[in-house]
Amino acid sequence: MKKTLFLFIVLSLNFSWILSAQGEFRFLNKQFTKQRISFELINNLIVIPVDINGEKLSFILDSGVSKSILFNITQNDSIGLNNVKKIELLGLGNGEPVNALLSKNNKVAINNIVNYNESLYVILKDYFDLSSKMGVTIHGILGYNLLKNFIVKINYKTKKIEFYNPRKFKPKKCKKCEVFPLQFYRKKPYITAQVQLDTIGNELIDVKLLVDSGGSDAVWLFEDTKDKITTPKLFFNDILGEGLSGPIYGNRSRISRIKLKSFELKNPTVSFLDSASTKSARKFKERNGSIGAGILKRFVVWFDYPNKKMMLKKNRFFYSDFNYNMSGLDVVYNGKQLIKEQNINRYIDGYNQNVSSNNSVSFITSFSYKFKPSFKIKNVVEGSPAAKAGLLKGDVILKINNTSAYNFTLSKITQVFQERNNKRIRITIVRNAQKMKFEFRLQKKI
Repeated sequence: MKKTLFLFIVLSLNFSWILSAQGEFRFLNKQFTKQRISFELINNLIVIPVDINGEKLSFILDSGVSKSILFNITQNDSIGLNNVKKIELLGLGNGEPVNALLSKNNKVAINNIVNYNESLYVILKDYFDLSSKMGVTIHGILGYNLLKNFIVKINYKTKKIEFYNPRKFKPKKCKKCEVFPLQFYRKKPYITAQVQLDTIGNELIDVKLLVDSGGSDAVWLFEDTKDKITTPKLFFNDILGEGLSGPIYGNRSRISRIKLKSFELKNPTVSFLDSASTKSARKFKERNGSIGAGILKRFVVWFDYPNKKMMLKKNRFFYSDFNYNMSGLDVVYNGKQLIKEQNINRYIDGYNQNVSSNNSVSFITSFSYKFKPSFKIKNVVEGSPAAKAGLLKGDVILKINNTSAYNFTLSKITQVFQERNNKRIRITIVRNAQKMKFEFRLQKKI
């Protein structure tokens, strides 16, 4: 069943020319030793507030990208971009390079962390469609350039990130932590882990994995990068997302476990990608796949790029199940709608505001109009429970299990479709101005 999660933002960007030197992210005041910011966690992805040339925007923090990317620009946006040149970009997927712009000398700030000379790669068309898939407006992605000069602590439980000055940072001893050396290739961090693919026996295979906070899946593995890395017998084929160069195809499955030194995670969901969709990513011959936010969110994560290290410590999410969308529905945000809401106010007559035999109670009904979110079905996986029930691409969702859809967030809808095998789902939709009701049960395939 197709996830509405965003595996596609793991980019492998190739450029037709070499980038000149650019500025560095630094604390605004040299005396600062750390800076803490809050973030939103949406479908496992970290969304942070970013100021670009005085315009407040929302970006995803993605350790899997080497460049700062801006992509959700419309004719109504007033972002002033400096020193613009045309370029071509190539990323994951099967298509051709896409047209983009390179803009230099931009001021980018995250609270008191500032770069006065940041280069931005501006994708003229929103190939990712992240905003509709996340339910909030997403303008771009930040990665290596922000992380490289700091020691960064990410706490998925408290939704806080702390940036430390590496020259003044004094690490505390942590007996329950594991430290991993980071290997960088094209400014992207890799670690060595072990995976057990077979349910028979206990054989572990060493794998080199990109550390990718911008991929919401748990694990990606590239088929045939090692003899034993092949899709298990139990799987289903799916489009895993969209890359700059087209759809990313692969098989969804599970493996017995992934081992990160002493930390063992059992039965994680894994996506096996074919060679066509990962042609550019496979240029690093040692790479066997990625670990994404489906793994990282189970830890407090320290990125120490200056010293080429990463440290992990288990959090309360560590023992959570690895779930996936069992409905077959790819639901996206469909803008705002005006909803009429009824308000009932109670008034008690008399001086004593406690109800008694001498008081009378009046109920006054009023109405208010509020803008609420709307959701629609972007895709329905062929052969899935939703497809068999008759739901179609383009249906606008009115209710899910008798609750108005505007009372949900996109993340909550995803959770409903992941809850448990055989769960009954009732959906009311509107199609061609006609209201229709459907019912199906979630079906576990892996």
